[in-house]
Order: sequence, then structure tokens, then C-alpha cells
Amino acid sequence: MEKLKQSKAKYYADKLAVESEPGLSNAQLMLTNHDLKPVEPERRQWGPWNFVGFWIADSFNINTWMISSSMISGPDGISWWQSWLCVWIGYTIAGFFICLTGRIGATYHISFPVICRSSFGIWGSLWPVFNRAAMACIWYGVQSWIGGECVTLMLRSIWSNYKDLPNTFPSQSTNTRDYVSFFLFWLCSLPAIWFPVHKIRHLFTVKAYFVPAAGVTFFIWAIVRAHGIGPIVHQGGKATGSALGWAMVKGIMSSIANFATLIVNDPDFARFARKPKDALWSQFITIPVGFAVTSFIGIIVSSSSAVIYGGEAVWNPLDLLGRFLDSANSGERFGVFMIASAFALAQLGTNIAANSVSAGTDMTALLPRYLNIRRGGYICALVGLVMCPWNLLSTSNNFTTYLSAYSVFLSSIAGVMICDYYFVRKGFLQIRDLYSAQPTSPYYYTFGFHWRGYTAYICGILINIVGFVGAIGRKVPAGATYLYNLNFFCGFIVASATYYLLCKYFPIPATSDVWMEVGEDIRNPSVAYGADDEVDAGSEGSPDRYGIKGDEEAGVRERKLGNF
Repeated sequence: MEKLKQSKAKYYADKLAVESEPGLSNAQLMLTNHDLKPVEPERRQWGPWNFVGFWIADSFNINTWMISSSMISGPDGISWWQSWLCVWIGYTIAGFFICLTGRIGATYHISFPVICRSSFGIWGSLWPVFNRAAMACIWYGVQSWIGGECVTLMLRSIWSNYKDLPNTFPSQSTNTRDYVSFFLFWLCSLPAIWFPVHKIRHLFTVKAYFVPAAGVTFFIWAIVRAHGIGPIVHQGGKATGSALGWAMVKGIMSSIANFATLIVNDPDFARFARKPKDALWSQFITIPVGFAVTSFIGIIVSSSSAVIYGGEAVWNPLDLLGRFLDSANSGERFGVFMIASAFALAQLGTNIAANSVSAGTDMTALLPRYLNIRRGGYICALVGLVMCPWNLLSTSNNFTTYLSAYSVFLSSIAGVMICDYYFVRKGFLQIRDLYSAQPTSPYYYTFGFHWRGYTAYICGILINIVGFVGAIGRKVPAGATYLYNLNFFCGFIVASATYYLLCKYFPIPATSDVWMEVGEDIRNPSVAYGADDEVDAGSEGSPDRYGIKGDEEAGVRERKLGNF
């Protein structure tokens, strides 16, 4: 009987297992599956225009629309053009970091969890991966709740009585109307998770056309209703002297902080690039332009709202659309419906790009025997539902501030990862060994953990930890606050400098003394111990530990590789 139960358990376990390469050891089954392996040539379908569409689509969202509101409003607010300048500078810097991490994925066609193994160790990489997966799940729920607000506007445009839907919820944190809208958005998002990442680019292409068109329509509509662009563009800033300088620094850093997750996440998409160049200029140019244009539209629309309704500007575009509905005719209701639909699509695209794909990829690395990106994405969606995001957003404990502030701690991970690839290894990675649990692997370090990477990671956190406590409402020294105003740079610089010095005085294996990227020769490497890689028909030579074809690999060995 016991054997029968064990055989049934093994049968169902095997049925639940995802696709993986035959011949893998038990340890390797905890390190790889089809979604974690380097992307083979036939799935490298993202060209430069796909990345342009991706970032145009991502830039048109509610958060970007309101990015200047905190800079302009408040007692130490700056002028509109100063806030817009901060957006340009901040997102240009963010684009630079995006290209740095994206190049690793575009060159070796591997995702963030696999890249982390190089700098944190085969098993040590699981903590940064889990860290980011948990945050992605929480943000998925929060962004879905905001998407539900878009659905509320869409339904109000069709049925005006939807605004007064009877409330049957005993909780004061939400009501029946808002929950129904949230659930509809969450439910309608599920089909988008089904598609593989190399095909989801079509969603961003559609979004890149539809959402900006709706944003420009909203822009023109607000100016026409206000008979001008409103008072914000004519008013000066309130901050002067050093207060002005720090206000602009905080504005720049808030723009970068909004990208902290995507800076780490970009290899998950860039690995599907046809070649590294496709993920370079298309991202570096589109990111600052797209986000600056969206921010400018948000500034002008909000400025016009001060004229339309008198008094303070309405920065939240959904609140402004709700006011439009209060006295709208049938044509205006249709306009609100289309614009709200565009914002709902924007939230969907942002949730897929920043949350479900990243969480799915991370969960794949946490349990590769049974999880792939699709299953991980659905787990992320389920967590986003059951976490009851309305409770988090209704409390007065600055939870959204905590989430935004916490994301900058990803700068420590980015610092270690970028320093490891560009300054320590000089672009050289041994692909097969990134999937090896053998103690002889250069990425196994000490029991699978890289103490240098963790030391640098912790140092990058410590420089920001006191200021982080202040950001969530505690009283801290002024010096810590000033340091935290430069949070991303502090975490990144301290982590990367610490890692570089530790690797210099305590050398690590599998490095190069000259710049040497060998990723473009990767075809479809086998990661099973002792297996030969699959090569293209007609090629000579057999692949080796680098995961490239034999003839090219011979040329690699002629160069000095450093310590092995």
C-alpha cells in the first residue's frame, strides 16, 4: 500500500513537472528548465522597434502622468519646467542603467535570476530573486487595484448608476463597486499572462499606438475646456537656494527610483533581442523621451483642471475623468470611456512588464522543477488578489511610500551585478557553469554562496537604511536624510565599489583580463553534465563549457582568462 501511494505521488509529481532537458541531475533540476536556459535563436524575436514600442507603452501610465505632482505641489515646490528637467535627467540616467543590465541579457540571452548566479553564487542568488519576486507580487495587486479604478470609469460611462452601486461589504476599506471593478480588471488580465514573453511584444505594440493617442486626446480636450493651458505653467517655484537644489535632486532620484525594479528586470526582456545592439539605442533614447512627453502632458492637463473647476489642480487623471463624467453628455461619456480604456490597457501593460513577467521569471528560478514563467505569472496574480490591496492602500502607515522607498534597495543588487559583469569579469561568462551545482564550478564559491557579493549587497543597504527609516515616517538625523536623497546612487556606488575591491584583493575564478563577450556564439547549449551542445547543421567542432561552437571556443582559450 505504501509503495502504491509513493508511485502515485511520483506519478503526479512527474505530471506537474515542467519541460526540462533530459539527463539532468537532481541538483540541476533545481537550477534549470526551458524558461531559464539561454534563449535559442528561433525565440530571439525582439528587434529595436519592439523595444521602442515596449517603452512607449510603458511610459504612458498613471504613475508617470503624476510624477511631477509631488515636485510642483507642496511648500517647497519647484516650477513646472524645473520638474520637467528633473524628469528628463532622471529618466536619462535610468535609461543608461537599463542599457547596462539589458546588454547582459541581450548578449548571453539569459534572465536576471541566472545573471545573479555569477555575482551571488549558484544558491546565493535565490535571496535576491525571492526578494524581487515578493515585491513584484505585492505591486501586482496594487497596480491591479488602480486598474480597477479605470474599469469603474468605463462602467460609469456606460451606466451612470454604477457610481451608486449598493454596498454589501462590511469592511470600510472598500465597497462593492470598487471590488467588482478590481476583480474585473484582475480577471481580464489573466489571458495576457498566458502568452510567452517573446510573443507578448504584440501587446506592447498595440498599447504603443492606442494609449499615447488617448493621452494626446485627453491633453487637447483639457486645453479646449479650459480655453488655455492654465496657471501652473505661469507660476514660479517656491523653493530657492539650497532648498531648490535638494528639491531638484529629490525629483531626479524619484524618477530613477520608479525604475529600480525595471533596471534589474530588463534582462528578462532583453534576452529575447536578436542582437545586443537592438536593445541599446532603442532603449536609451525612447525611455527619457517617452516618459518626459507623458509627464509634460500630465502637467498641462492638471494645470488646465485648475481653470476648469477653479482652485487646486487635479493631478490624478482618473479623478479628473470622474469629474468630467459628472456633467457629461453622450459624446463626452464616450470620450471618457475610451480614455479610461487606454489607462486600463496602460495598467495592464505595466503590470505585465514590471510585475507578472519578473515574478514569473523569478519563481521559475526558485522552483524550476515545477514552475515556468507562465505558472509563476499566475501565482503572482493569485497573490495580488488574496493580499487584499485595498487594505494596504487604505491604511495611514505610508505603505505606498514604503513600497517606493524599498525598491531603491534594488540598487545594491544592480551595483553588484553590473560591477561583476563590466569591471570584474569584463563581459566574460561561462554559460554552462551558471547551471552547474558541482563544487568545481567557478560560480559555486562557498557552498553555493558568494560572500563577496553578499558583503557588497549589505554595505549598499546599510548606507541607506537610516534614511529609509526616515522615509517611512521615523525621525532620523538630517545627514541620513541628505544621504537618502541620493539613495539609488549611494546604494549602487557603495555596493559596486565594495564588490570591486573585494574581488581585487580576493580574486575570483572565470574572469578575463581583456574585454571578452562570447555570448553571440551561443546557439542551444546543453547544460547536462558531460553532454555535448546542439550545434547548427553544417558547423564543425563540438561545443564546450562556454556553450558556444568548438571553433570559436578555441579562439577564446587563446586569450588570457584570469583565475579559474
